[in-house]
Amino acid sequence: MKNAIWLLPDMDSTGNWYKPGQVSLEKDLILPYVPNVDLCGEKCLLESESKRSTLLFFRGRLKRNAGGKIRAKLVAELSGIENVVIEEGTAGEGGKAAAQNGMRKSIFCLCPAGDTPSSARLFDAIVSGCIPVIVSDELELPFEGILDYRKIVQFVSSSEAVQPGRLLTFLRSVSSAQIRAMQRNLAKYSRHFFYSNPAQPLGPEDLVWRMMAGKLVNIKLHTRRSQRVVKESRSLCTCECRRANFTSPGSLS
Repeated sequence: MKNAIWLLPDMDSTGNWYKPGQVSLEKDLILPYVPNVDLCGEKCLLESESKRSTLLFFRGRLKRNAGGKIRAKLVAELSGIENVVIEEGTAGEGGKAAAQNGMRKSIFCLCPAGDTPSSARLFDAIVSGCIPVIVSDELELPFEGILDYRKIVQFVSSSEAVQPGRLLTFLRSVSSAQIRAMQRNLAKYSRHFFYSNPAQPLGPEDLVWRMMAGKLVNIKLHTRRSQRVVKESRSLCTCECRRANFTSPGSLS
């Protein structure tokens, strides 16, 4: 099974889901979660633009394990601050409505690590027109060979996010022009994360096959090289080659 191309929600650097060496960014594909909120389309985005009075919004489990322990630190740092909403999440339709309403009233949405580096919140924020602020150092993102997330996401390292005042100082330094540009890009990018039936061009189903084609070419390259390169060659490589999967944290400078 480890030689198959796996479709994954997460690379899970914690080791809870997969055995060492079982999955890799070079071979496998990251898929977006199915959003838990409704798509905020072009009309919705225009109507909500003037209503986004909250600087930073988070609604979810405030305590998690593994990399998600960062949440408790962020809660301690951000609670009680004006224009910042930090809430414990609830399940069901009421919880969905509260999250959707909060995201549509906010400029930035906090997306920290959970029990694993990823969470559905990132994709909820994208389809809600709320600029994601990712605080998850080991996160791998879907379709990154095609999409440039720097156009729609602010990346902040965990170590900097928990420094007193640093995260909010950074977010407040983002200009109105930058915010508008990222919001426009969110409107364009949301189609890439919204599953539909039948599948649409450049939707997640389409991007899976585009990424798959690139993976197959890369696998064939390594396979054919391993079959023809002599053992004495210092450049010998096989499909088992691995490279570290690190997401570069954003800079606050």
